[in-house]
Amino acid sequence: MSGPDMTPITVLVGSILPTSQGLPLVCILDKTPGNLARTCFWFELTSPDLTWEPQSTPPVDSNKGVCPRSHLFLRLHFALTSQCGPLRRAEDLLQEPCRQLAWCTSQLSTMAWGLPSTTSLARFCQKLNRLKPLEESTTETSLRRCLTTLDLTLMGMGATVGSGLYVLSGTVAKEMAGPAVLVSYSIAAVAFLLAALCYVEFGARVPRTGSAYLFTYVSMGELWAFLIGWNVLLEYLFGGAAVARASSSYLDAIFNHSIRNFTMAHVGIWQVPFLAQFPDFLAAGVILLASTFVSCGARVSSWLNHMLLAFNLLVILFIIILGFVLARPHNWSADEGGFAPFGFSGIMAGAATCFYAFLGFGVIAASSEEAQNPKRAVPMAIIITLSLVAGAYILVSTVLTLIVPWHSLDPDSALADAFYQRGYSWAAFIVAAGAICAMNTVLLSDIFTLPRIVYAMATDGLFFKVFAHVHPRTQVPVVGILVFGVLMAFLALLLDLQTLVQFRSISVLLTFTFVAISIIVLRFHKSPPASSLGPASPVGSEQASAPEPGQLRPALRPYLGFLGGYRPGAAVAWVLRVLVASAITLDCVLVFGGSALHLPPWGHTLLLLVSSVVFLLSLLVLGAHQQQRREDAFQVPMVPLTPALSILLNISLMLQLSYLTWLSLSICLLIGLLVYFGYGIWHSKENQRELPGLLA
Repeated sequence: MSGPDMTPITVLVGSILPTSQGLPLVCILDKTPGNLARTCFWFELTSPDLTWEPQSTPPVDSNKGVCPRSHLFLRLHFALTSQCGPLRRAEDLLQEPCRQLAWCTSQLSTMAWGLPSTTSLARFCQKLNRLKPLEESTTETSLRRCLTTLDLTLMGMGATVGSGLYVLSGTVAKEMAGPAVLVSYSIAAVAFLLAALCYVEFGARVPRTGSAYLFTYVSMGELWAFLIGWNVLLEYLFGGAAVARASSSYLDAIFNHSIRNFTMAHVGIWQVPFLAQFPDFLAAGVILLASTFVSCGARVSSWLNHMLLAFNLLVILFIIILGFVLARPHNWSADEGGFAPFGFSGIMAGAATCFYAFLGFGVIAASSEEAQNPKRAVPMAIIITLSLVAGAYILVSTVLTLIVPWHSLDPDSALADAFYQRGYSWAAFIVAAGAICAMNTVLLSDIFTLPRIVYAMATDGLFFKVFAHVHPRTQVPVVGILVFGVLMAFLALLLDLQTLVQFRSISVLLTFTFVAISIIVLRFHKSPPASSLGPASPVGSEQASAPEPGQLRPALRPYLGFLGGYRPGAAVAWVLRVLVASAITLDCVLVFGGSALHLPPWGHTLLLLVSSVVFLLSLLVLGAHQQQRREDAFQVPMVPLTPALSILLNISLMLQLSYLTWLSLSICLLIGLLVYFGYGIWHSKENQRELPGLLA
């Protein structure tokens, strides 16, 4: 630059940077035919008028930028001046270097008024879909690595066995499925097994705090990752509030409902949709107390979790043994309504609600950054947890409807009430004490997990930075624990238990659907080369000769040649969209075909047939493409079949929930979008990484 006080700054075409005097600079690449030097003209904005001063021009690589990027400069700086004279001079200047791109000058007036160009819109869309690189360090962390496989397993069980066992079993048995509640639990367990396998692969491959949010970030893009992270945040907020309300109900039952009666007498009864009949101050106080324990550190909360869980497991064994001793097979007979009095639709509706009972193993994936050996401990803990919990739920739900007839159950405290009806009041007291311990264990796990999800989002810049603060002594995200503990207490104080349960169920089903989609995306995506493999490595040369993930398998190219013309992964992306759309259509036909859709029999059959065929064809086309294989980590078997079945089953269960639950979810997601576009997209760590890319 001219002048002794100006420092030359090299920038890409259309990029702007301030000099030491705060004067913006711009470089426009000369693309005229025959100009092999690719001369770059430098210009300086020295006043409100645009004064263009060509300077010395070093050679610039032709791939460093093109003329359309200069539009960004022109659009920004014409907004700074109200004079029209500079526009003419800028236009005259651009006509010479842009003869190959004659449309440049035609767009100058549009950009002078600040309207977005095609290039800026494309860059904005790229921001929404940018991925978090997988090759980031997975061992360095500011959190303390102190959790073993046993710790993670016990945390997963503690986060799972709670209100789903002691409350939902009675509710589903009496109002939805009858004795077939054990079938509902089995279906929910299968859906969770499919989702758990996806979690296992991601947990072993990406051992970082963030759970489903991080899994989506590395495979589908930033916007989807934020929505899933926001969804998981809401899931734990509402889930923790639901557990607290259920725990307070059992505790109140021990004292003959004196707390409820006192509150209703002095506050009154509310008759408002979504709200409880009375404010639950006990539930709010339990949440605040649990938040205090969690803020003391991972080791303290883990120790407390182990103590409560040990007592809970003893109570579950007590229920199963005494329950089979008191079992009456006549309770499943036709005289009492039969085994499935509500039919298959009741079983499926029960399965959608029972899905809530399995929620909790996400705490294992969310805590992987605090595990001593996450690649081994996380998969083992998830599989062991799901196996033990599924067995406990099926056995307990079986003995529950064998002890007393399903229609005589108390949905609020079914297990304790069942023993009380048979004259075993002492057993009912033990069950109530176990229920309180179990639900407080789940509450501790929810409060433990929630701030870590927020911590992961804040560390990536997608959420407010204050939530990334880690206490120097306890090494936990204490701000997130306190803030979201208060919010959870507020929800437990006001909202109805059924509203909280259904909202958490739909949130988790949506999260699991995205995790399954992420598995398919990542499996057909080329992984970055390992840094340990040099250019002469035999492994590297073998990988180079192998078909790239996302490409059509060589053996099938003669038969599916029309798919071979796409770049690797492009056909997979389109087929995956068709797969999800066909799964949604198929589930809608199965769930609503005979009622809400009002289809004639032939229309119902035709739509069912078409959607099924499209779903199967999508699976076959996906299977025809090369997948990524890894020997150093667990991988989901039978991809794409396993995640596709998970998607199909999750969507089916989501459609069983009420429209008010869908409305609540939509409103919460819209609020999340406001947070993302108002803060996250601009402060994202990936956005900050793109800025140096504008420098030559």
